[in-house]
Formats: sequence, C-alpha cells, structure tokens
Amino acid sequence: MRASRVLVVTLGAPVLVVGTTFPAGAHPLVAGPAIPVSGPSPFAGCPVGAAPGEDPGTVYTDTEVEPFVAVDPTDPSNVIGVYQQDRWSDGAARGLVASRSADGGRTWTESYAAFSECSGGDPVYDRATDPWVTFDAAGDAYQISLSISADQATSAILVSKSTDQGATWGPPVTLVRDDTLDRFNDKESITGDPTRPGHVYAVWDRVTSPLGLPGRPFDLPSVLRHGVPLFSRTTDGGQTWSTPTAMTGGLLGTVGNQIAVLPNGTLVDVFFGYRRAGLLPTPNSLFIGVVVSTDAGESWSRPIPISDYVPAVSCDGEQVCDPDSADPVRAGTNLPDIAVDPATGRVYVVWADARFSGGGTTDVVLSSSDDGTNWSTPVKVNQTPTPVAAFNATVDVSSDGTVGVLYYDFRENTPAPPLPTTVLLAHSHDAGATWTEQRLAEPFDMQNAPVARGLFLGDYQGLDNIGRDFLAFFSRTGAADDTADVVSVRVSAP
Repeated sequence: MRASRVLVVTLGAPVLVVGTTFPAGAHPLVAGPAIPVSGPSPFAGCPVGAAPGEDPGTVYTDTEVEPFVAVDPTDPSNVIGVYQQDRWSDGAARGLVASRSADGGRTWTESYAAFSECSGGDPVYDRATDPWVTFDAAGDAYQISLSISADQATSAILVSKSTDQGATWGPPVTLVRDDTLDRFNDKESITGDPTRPGHVYAVWDRVTSPLGLPGRPFDLPSVLRHGVPLFSRTTDGGQTWSTPTAMTGGLLGTVGNQIAVLPNGTLVDVFFGYRRAGLLPTPNSLFIGVVVSTDAGESWSRPIPISDYVPAVSCDGEQVCDPDSADPVRAGTNLPDIAVDPATGRVYVVWADARFSGGGTTDVVLSSSDDGTNWSTPVKVNQTPTPVAAFNATVDVSSDGTVGVLYYDFRENTPAPPLPTTVLLAHSHDAGATWTEQRLAEPFDMQNAPVARGLFLGDYQGLDNIGRDFLAFFSRTGAADDTADVVSVRVSAP
C-alpha cells in the first residue's frame, strides 16, 4: 500500500483564482467553488465483477473517475455528467453513474442506466467503462457505455436515452457485441447533431488480433493489434441505429475517435492514428488525424493528418511519469479532444505530446482549422513554468468565442512527497494565438489515486460551456489512498 499523503482542498465562495499571473491584455475569468458531484457508491454492495483465475482484480469502492459532461442546447441550465463508479484495477468499473443538474451546476443528483449487472443490466456485463454523454437537437440525452464481461471476452457498445433531463434512463440498445477474445470494442464516444433533428452519432474502435490472440489493447505489442473505427447513427431519435460500418481502410489503426459537427452540418471525426505497411508500422507512424463527412456519416474522406504525434521518451504510451519516483500515471496522452466554435465553425483539437520538450515530457498541444481539412501548426497551450507533465487536455469554445482548455499538471511538485497535482483552465480570446492560465482548485495528491496500470483518474475529463461560462468537470483524489471524487467548477467571464 502506498504511504498516505494528505493535501487540504478548500471549498469557498467564488473568487478570482489567487496566485494567477495575467499578462497585459489578458481576460481574467472568475472561478467559482469546487462543487461535489459524486456521492457514496450506489453499487457498494454489488458482489459481482471479479475476474476469473488467480487474480480477480481489486475494486475501489466509492471511487469516481473518468468524467465527461454535456450541456443541454435547449436549456443551458440542464447539465448531465457521467463517470465510472467503483473502478476495478484490471479494467472498467462496477457501473456508470450519471449526475444531473437543473441549475447550471450548482447542485447535482445521481441516476444511472442499466449498463452492467451492478446497475440492473444484463448479467453478462460484469463491468462498464468509458462513459460519454450528449444531447440531441430536441434536448434528449444519450449515454453510451463499453460494457464487458469480467474476463473481457465479451465487449459491447450500449446506448441509453433519457427524455426527462437525466432523471431516468431507458433500456440500453446494443450497437455491437463481440464474444471472442480476439475482438475487443473500445473507446466509444457519442455526439448529438445540432443541425439535424433526431441525428446522433456513435463511434468506437474494434481492436482485433490474429490467430485468436487477445485483442485487448494492452495484452499484445502494437504490431499484433489493429483498431478499426466503427460508426453507427440514429436519424430518428434513437428508435433505430444503423449497422456499424468501418470509417477507414485496413492499413490505418485508430483509437479515441470523437465526432464534432460544424455549423454547416459537416462531421469531423478526430482520432489518434498509427500507419501500417502490412503488419509493420511505417516510419513516423503515429499521428493525430481526422476523417470528414458531408453527408451525415454516409461516407467519409480519406484520413487527413493534423500532425505527427511525438511521444515522451521517459514514459510509455498513454502515461506520464511521477517526476519523483518515475511511477506511471495513466493520462490518455495520445487521445485527442475536439470542439467547434458554433459561430465561426472553427474547429479546435487538443492532445498531449512531447514535441515542445524534445521528448522529455508532455505539454498540451492545440491545432485548429476553418473547415476540418486544413490544420494550423500546433501550438503549446500550457504555460507550465518548469518542465513537468501537463496532461488530460479537454477543449471547448464558449458562446463569445473564448477557447478553453482544461488539464492537470505537476508544476507545484517538489522532490519530497506528496505529488501535488494542479487543475488548470487555459483560455484564449484570439483563436489560440495567446493563452492565459488559471488554477481552478487547490492541488490534490495524485499518489492517492486508485491504481489501474498506473495511478488513474481517467483517460479524459469533461469541459462544456453555459453561454460565456465554462463548466469544468473533473476527478480529484481525497486525503486517503485509493480515493477519487468528481467535482464541477463554473468559470465565468466578469
């Protein structure tokens, strides 16, 4: 067990964040208090979910990780956030919980859909993970889940709809289900179309491996895995969903697909990609890219690179490192996030890589496009004063065109314990040319996070806007080992 390290988090009245330095011409924002979103686990007494074999895994009861949030376009006071509840050390959680607010994030009430056995779903689904939520043009909400068996031989993408602002959720609809170890569905997202009534889009990766070997992404070297992005849509408000279809050809693998809709109805799907020549990766094989559709997903463009991806040499894959111990912190660094300015149609994509540190550690990287096909040279968003990791980047654009990016970094760490982790919002009022940083809450100790192939609060966090305000939705640790709770912070223009 890790040594317990305590940091005190103070909740108070809305104040301009103390200690933030604003450059000349900057636009300060006002950060409100950190509001608790999650509560005691509704699944604490559920006895199922242990993996078969010698290592059943460890379940961290009352941990809430990997949150995502969406604001109702028909009523901005209505907000729904989702997160994993009771994370397992070897993958997924007892279930997914939704927390809804009818007052713009001031108070929250929990509900949940039947995505796992613990939440009242099909007993084959011992666990659920990768929560995501969206609204359609009519204000109905859609939750999506990766639901799996404990041995991870069965994986399915399920969607549940709510017509009462997240108070209750309908029976899940299965978009895809595989029951063999050599196929694994992963990293799903769901997006409502504000330009087409009744249209909602789901996208995910089906990871396959040859010779019947396990397809779970971390079970095999990348040379033996291949993730194909699959797409399904509803055009009738969730009554029916299309048969899943592949979005790219066989020599491109992807992960972390996410669709954004431009004001003219164009769909832009962003992903982390890896190029292949047969079984082997090609030189400079890692990149962030998009595919584009002008017909609501009936057809897709060839892959369009945004930028090569530059991994950090000190940590592998999706991780960053504890700067003191070099222990891994899972951070989803290669997973991009996308947002659209609803007034101008400009598209923004963020991720974390090591291009600005010569491979030393990750920074938050942003590129933008007027049409989804021609992308700007990536810029560094975070203003981290020392060369430490910045990660879990999430982007959104407010109604006045302000670009906001939420992320964590280790700027307040020292060589002595604990590992203080800072939650920051960078915002730009000139389409990403310059940035101002603000701290949103007192630092928390990342060493107290639950362990799932590294310290883990999620591969992503949530950020949306309520008019000119941003609503940050993130997980942080408590004062004891293996703790994690979700909070929201509303950040307002003065």
